[in-house]
Amino acid sequence: MVCLNKVYSGIVAIALAGISTAALAQDDVRLRLNWMYYGSHAGFALGKDNGAYKNAGINLDIRSGNGSSSAHRLVANGDSDFAYGSCGALVNLISQGAPLISVGVIDAMGTEAVIVRPDAGVKSIMDLKGKKLLTTANAGVNTFFPIVLKNAGLSAADVNITNVPDGALVSSYLQGAGGAVGILGGLDDKPAEIKANGGDTPVTFPYSDFGVNQVGYCLSTHKDTVKNKPDLVKRFVAATVQSYTEAAKNPDSAVNAMADIVGGTMAEEQGKAQSRAVLDVTLGILYSGANTDKKLGLNVPADWKSMVDLMKKYNDLDPKADPKSFYTNQFIN
Repeated sequence: MVCLNKVYSGIVAIALAGISTAALAQDDVRLRLNWMYYGSHAGFALGKDNGAYKNAGINLDIRSGNGSSSAHRLVANGDSDFAYGSCGALVNLISQGAPLISVGVIDAMGTEAVIVRPDAGVKSIMDLKGKKLLTTANAGVNTFFPIVLKNAGLSAADVNITNVPDGALVSSYLQGAGGAVGILGGLDDKPAEIKANGGDTPVTFPYSDFGVNQVGYCLSTHKDTVKNKPDLVKRFVAATVQSYTEAAKNPDSAVNAMADIVGGTMAEEQGKAQSRAVLDVTLGILYSGANTDKKLGLNVPADWKSMVDLMKKYNDLDPKADPKSFYTNQFIN
């Protein structure tokens, strides 16, 4: 009997060891960013560096992107598990049949703007008539620009929009490539990048000044992931919320974490200063005015309705589109 007890105890110990090993297993998760690393992404880097994702059972692989639309598409086609990108771009893709959904919001408000060189003589947005602006083909900032023009009394034909390769936007702006006077970009990152590269403080026309109130940047995933791996989605969202909460408490740690991952000029003092300036903008828009409970990551229904209504009116979005179909809060605590 003693011998049998020893055998039984050994079997139990082996079984428990197996359960423990399984519990420690890490899910490989690929996060696709909207762009090459910049300060707004520092929260993700901090979570990877301080173990927030690891403690959630996630081995996080952060990949740079080529615009918000491209990032979301890579989730739709199975290349990546999650994306961080423009909510407006996400709505457009979902309305076209992409099986995607927002499971959380980081930038609760948009920072998109027309950004113009101060020597271009553009005093108001009406001065853009007949001028050339630069953008990139997959940038989320393109989604609402037609609304800005319409609300300003201009038409799409009044402004020449030219696409340039990713990574060349700011350099092309500084050179005035092809006679361009400015770019479409985010106030969170582009002014800081322009100044870091020797440019003067630009003239800016925020989209919000022209009736464009939008949800900023979402965490998107495939609807199949929500259906088949809800625990993974919950852990990823929770770890991300924790990471940005920590970044808000200690932004320099977040910047340093990103510098460690990316290296190069981003690890130099000037690069860190630029990242910090960009991150500060993002940390300042984690909550919209309608998010009265200050719940980080929340898809605020009123914000989504406002943005979707705007897209129905100006962007030819299906008039029957339900704002609630583009997001879920089931993973927000």
